[in-house]
Formats: sequence, C-alpha cells, structure tokens
Amino acid sequence: MQIAIVLYDQFTALDAVGPYDVLSRLPGAETVFVAEQLGPVRNDSGSLALVADRTLAEMPHPDIVLVPGGPGQTPQMDNARLLDWLRAVDATSTWTTSVCTGSLLLAAAGLLRGRRATSHWTALDELTRFGAEPTHDRVVTDGKYVTAAGVSAGIDMGLTLSGRIAGDTHAEIVQLLIEYDPQPPYDAGSPRKAPAEIVEKFRAASRFGE
Repeated sequence: MQIAIVLYDQFTALDAVGPYDVLSRLPGAETVFVAEQLGPVRNDSGSLALVADRTLAEMPHPDIVLVPGGPGQTPQMDNARLLDWLRAVDATSTWTTSVCTGSLLLAAAGLLRGRRATSHWTALDELTRFGAEPTHDRVVTDGKYVTAAGVSAGIDMGLTLSGRIAGDTHAEIVQLLIEYDPQPPYDAGSPRKAPAEIVEKFRAASRFGE
C-alpha cells in the first residue's frame, strides 16, 4: 500500500507529520514524501525541512494521497503541474485525503465538487468557490475523500482512516502507542470556544480574513 504525502514550500509540519505517524503504521504501508523536485522542502516557518524522496512523476498510482495545508498552499492553487497530478492520481487512488487548507488544493483540482469537506476554520468559506459543501466537523468522509480541519485534526483523520482500512482494533492500538489522549490546558481550540477577541484578531490576520 503506497501512501503519498505531498510536500511544497511553506507547508505546515504537523499537517504532514501527524497523519504520517499514524498512517505509516498500517500493515504493508510504504509511506513516501513526494514533491515536484527531490530533496528538502521547508515548512511554513522555514525552520524545519522534510525530504521528498520521490517526485510527483515517480508516484503515478499511490493508494492513499494526503495533501497538507499551510501558507504555501495559496500559490499552489495556480500550480498546474500539482493540480494535474492530483487529478491523475485521484483516478486510481483508494483514498484521497487532506489536512487543513490542503482541502483547497483538492477543491481547486475539482475533486470536491458537490462533496462535503472541511478545512481550517478561517478557510471554510473558500471551499464554496469550488462547489464543495463546507462543514465544521473535525473529520469529514464523503466517499473516498477524507478531509480534516486545522493542523492537529490530521491525527484524528489518520486514526479515522486507519480504522476504515485496518479495523477499529488496529486504530485503537495506534492511538495507544502514540498516547493520543488530548487534555489541553485551555478550551480555545475552535472559533466556537475561543474568546471572541482572539478569534477576531486571528481572523483579521489570516490570509482568508474578511
């Protein structure tokens, strides 16, 4: 089972690494970071690089496609090479997935038209531009398309997909192994819970701010 995790300049690290740490534990999984060019790809702060071991062209038929989000997603919306690759691999993939604003790239490729999907809360309305139906759910499954909300939701998506592929017991074992038992010290993890002034400040600073 080939799992292709897409990298591009200024991706958000946890969007890629969170699901990687879960999905790479699937039986028979070959998890590969892919990009337009081989070599290191820097995250959104520039302080961390993941290495693309294969180019997009070298991964024509992955079983699972995963697209992370991040500030670098915006210029990728006009990257015909990446969007064409997403359309091509989607034709044969078993699962096509995203984390955070990675769903906007799936949408821009025309893969989410008429489907329910989620994204980072600041970007949800952008999905409607491409004919998708945005939802605030943390993980959304519509057919073979699985989208996750912002950043940390990628771990939830990985566990959800692991359960679908390898069964609930496997997913529970992985959850225990990574000790994924969130108990945050604050209850501000969504715009419906965070103080209004923080929400508005972040929305105004967001590239998707109104």
